[in-house]
Amino acid sequence: MAWKLHGDGNVVSQDEIVLPEERLSWIRTIGFGAQHVVAMFGATFLVPLITGFSPTATLFFSGIGTMLFLLITRNQMPSYLGSSFAFIAPIMAAKAAGPEGDLSRASFGILATGILFALIGFIVTKTGTGWINALMPPVVMGAVVALIGLNLAPAVKNNFMSNPDHPNSTPIALITLGAILLITVLFKGLIGRLSIVLGVFVGYIAALLYGAVDLEAVEKADWFGLPEFHTPGNPFADPTLWGLLPAFLPVVLVLIAENVGHVKSVGLMINRDLDPLTGRALIADGLSTVLAGFGGGSGTTTYGENIGVMAATRVYSTAAYWVAGIFALSLSFSPKVGALINTIPPGVLGGVTVALYGLIGLIGIKIWIDNGVDFSKPVNQFTAAVALIVGIADFTFEFGSVIFNGIALGTISAIVVYHLMSGITKLRK
Repeated sequence: MAWKLHGDGNVVSQDEIVLPEERLSWIRTIGFGAQHVVAMFGATFLVPLITGFSPTATLFFSGIGTMLFLLITRNQMPSYLGSSFAFIAPIMAAKAAGPEGDLSRASFGILATGILFALIGFIVTKTGTGWINALMPPVVMGAVVALIGLNLAPAVKNNFMSNPDHPNSTPIALITLGAILLITVLFKGLIGRLSIVLGVFVGYIAALLYGAVDLEAVEKADWFGLPEFHTPGNPFADPTLWGLLPAFLPVVLVLIAENVGHVKSVGLMINRDLDPLTGRALIADGLSTVLAGFGGGSGTTTYGENIGVMAATRVYSTAAYWVAGIFALSLSFSPKVGALINTIPPGVLGGVTVALYGLIGLIGIKIWIDNGVDFSKPVNQFTAAVALIVGIADFTFEFGSVIFNGIALGTISAIVVYHLMSGITKLRK
C-alpha cells in the first residue's frame, strides 16, 4: 500500500484536506493514528465492561476489523471499527438466559448477526440500497434505532443507584455524569469530543477516593500476554441458541444505518461520491463482526467519534487508521490493560450510560428529523408509538424454544404497523 505524500508532509493549511490516498509524514501520521485510538477507546472499552466480554479480545478484534475494513474498501474509506452499543441489550438477554458467566451464547448471536450483515452487504453491492429503504423507511429505521438504545434504560438504573454491595454508586455516577456534561460544554475540538472517556476518568478518580476500586487484579496481571479469547456456542449441540436470534438480528438494522451514514458523511466532507463503496463497507463490518463472534470479541461498527476527529483535523488519510488498528492490536496483548478496565465500578458505568444510552435513542430521532418524517400522518405516529412502547417496556413472547424480546418485537411491530397501515391507506384511495 502506497500513499501519496501531501505537500511537504508537515503542514495542512486551513483550506486544505488530506485525502484518503494521501498521508503526512510518518511521525505526524502516527500522531493522528494515536488520536483515533484515544477517540475510539472510551466507547470501545465500555461495551466489554458492561457486558462482561474480555476487553483484550475486544481490542484485538477491533484492530483486526479496522484493518480488514480498509483492505475491503480498497483504502478509499477511512474508518475505525469499534464496539457497537447496539449489541449490548441482546448480549445481556443472552447472558440472563444461560449459565452465569457464560458468554458463548452471546458470541453465537454476534456471529449470526455478522453473517447476515455480510450477506446484506453482498446483496447491496449487486442491487443498491433501494430495497432497504422500501422495507424500512425512515420512520421505521428511526424507531428501531431509538428503541435499541432506550431498551437499556433499566440497566442504567441498576448501575446508577446505590445498593449494599456498592453503597457509593449514586454520588460516583453523578460526578461522572456531571464531568461529561461540563467537559462537553466547556471545551471545543478534540477535548470536547472526548468528553465520555474523560468523564469516565474523572468518575474513576472519584471512585478511588470513595474506596470503590479494587486494584489487586491489576497488580497481579502480566504486562504482556494473549487476549482472552473464547469460542461461540454450538447451536447444533444446544438448539436453544437458535432462540437468541430474534433478539440479535434486528441489530443489523442499526449497523446498516450507522455504516450508510458513515459513508455519506465522509463523502460530504471530502466532496466525493462514496456511495458505490456502501456494499463493501457493509461486507467489511459484517466480516469483522463474524471474526469477533468466533473469538469472543464484541460486534463492531463504524465510529462517529472518529469522524469527529477527521472533521476537526481535516486529515482523512487511511494511513492514520492503519496506525490506529496496529495500536489497538498491540494494546490487546496486555492483560494489565484488560484488568485495569475491569476495575471500573458500577457507579462510573451508571453515570456514563445514563447519557450514552439516551444518545443512542436520540440517533433514531435524528433519523426522523434528517429525513423530514411527518408525524401529522397517523401511519407514522402509530409506527413509532407502538414500536417504542414495546421496545422500552421490553415485551417478551415465547414461541416454542424461541424467545422474542422487546428489541425483536419492537422491530417487527414497526415494520408490520407501517406496511399494514400504508397498504390499507392505498387500497382506500
